[in-house]
Amino acid sequence: MVTTKAVGIDEIPPEQQRPADPKSVRRAALAGLVGTMLENYDFVIYGTASALVFGKLFFPQISPVAALMAAFSAYAVGFVARPLGGVFFSHFGEKLGRKWVLVTTLFLMGGATFAIGCLPDFHTIGALAPILLVVCRALQGFGAGAEQSGGATLLAETAPLGRRGRLSSFVMVGAALGAVLGAGAWAIAQLLPEAMLMVWGWRAVFWSSIFVTAAAAIIRSKLAESPVFEELKETVDVKNQAPLRVVAREGRWSVLRVVFMNWGVSTHSYMYQVFLIGYLATVVGISTTFIPPVQLVASIAAALAAFVAGLLSDVFGRRRMTLILCGVLVVSPFFVFPGVNTGSKMLISGIIILGYMFAAQGVTAIHMSYLPELFGSRYRYSGVTLGREISAVIGGGIAPLVGSALLSWFMESWIPVAIYMALTMLVSFIATFTAPETINRDLMISTDAKEGEQRPGVFVRS
Repeated sequence: MVTTKAVGIDEIPPEQQRPADPKSVRRAALAGLVGTMLENYDFVIYGTASALVFGKLFFPQISPVAALMAAFSAYAVGFVARPLGGVFFSHFGEKLGRKWVLVTTLFLMGGATFAIGCLPDFHTIGALAPILLVVCRALQGFGAGAEQSGGATLLAETAPLGRRGRLSSFVMVGAALGAVLGAGAWAIAQLLPEAMLMVWGWRAVFWSSIFVTAAAAIIRSKLAESPVFEELKETVDVKNQAPLRVVAREGRWSVLRVVFMNWGVSTHSYMYQVFLIGYLATVVGISTTFIPPVQLVASIAAALAAFVAGLLSDVFGRRRMTLILCGVLVVSPFFVFPGVNTGSKMLISGIIILGYMFAAQGVTAIHMSYLPELFGSRYRYSGVTLGREISAVIGGGIAPLVGSALLSWFMESWIPVAIYMALTMLVSFIATFTAPETINRDLMISTDAKEGEQRPGVFVRS
């Protein structure tokens, strides 16, 4: 008979604890933070531009609603490219190490974002303009494909027991701070007269990404490799292994589980961060100058929420905290849309702030430790990346487009949009309910997680 008993972390044998070097932990946390800060900065400024200016600049020949859908379609291309980038970079992440990927993807994302600011618009070169926009967006997504998964994997493998949740959450703290910078950049840009904004102001927002890229590159160049990867190299010939073949053979069910665990989470995240902006501007009639300052406050609150969610997952468990937040998000859409339709700026601000805290960063922050703990050591990076990026395509990548299409098909009724959001999150709730608890699991175990391997506080089998 299998029983479970609680013991302290210091009662685990030293060879299983693998004490972390404090300097390496701090650098890994900072590297994870600044990398996803750049990624989300790029995506926020692009998503905001899609809702506010890209329709007029790159799709002026069609109606405003159709232009919004076209802009969101270009936005979705980046998510289609993410799994391809994830497959490509995670392959090298398993062979050359996590650090190599995290440095390389920075320059690809930052370069693509800077290039968007250099693009001529439709009035200058016609149909070639939206084509170039889509190409840059695809490169941006290709680079981002392994970014969050790489940061999460490296932090989870570096963090000491008992602190894995809160330290891994720094990946999403960085994402929230990237949204702060993105919202701040747009808030400043919108102080310009509209004519200047449409000519060069929006370009300056994209050019500013070069500063975030440079800062992130300096920090990541000093990053230490994951101790789990270093230990794995001593027992497995990582340079000659085929990571995708291994994950397909031994981790495919965990990949599928992660796809469904993250589907609703990704959908809600980008519905709040991107779709709701367009909805407020085109349906509710809220001034576009009102939105970026609210996003700024919401992103600051989300950064705090990400850390708190990770911390609580260290105390109460990954699975329990994920289920609580997902349960709230299943029902919340049916209150969100009636709230924003009132036109009350105070109520709208509160909804956006809570949406960022719960949907954009809260659950995702827990996933930063939960998802790496679900996979075996030999294909962890590939497994997390494939699961997250596939769900990003069917979730966040098409969510703003699906929301816009539902509005168009149902004469701007919010009810189908709310049902869509609720159903995707219900899938994530059910998938999480079937997943094992993984808190403080030994990440050197080569097989995927199963119930009984968790060590909360710590729990071990006897």
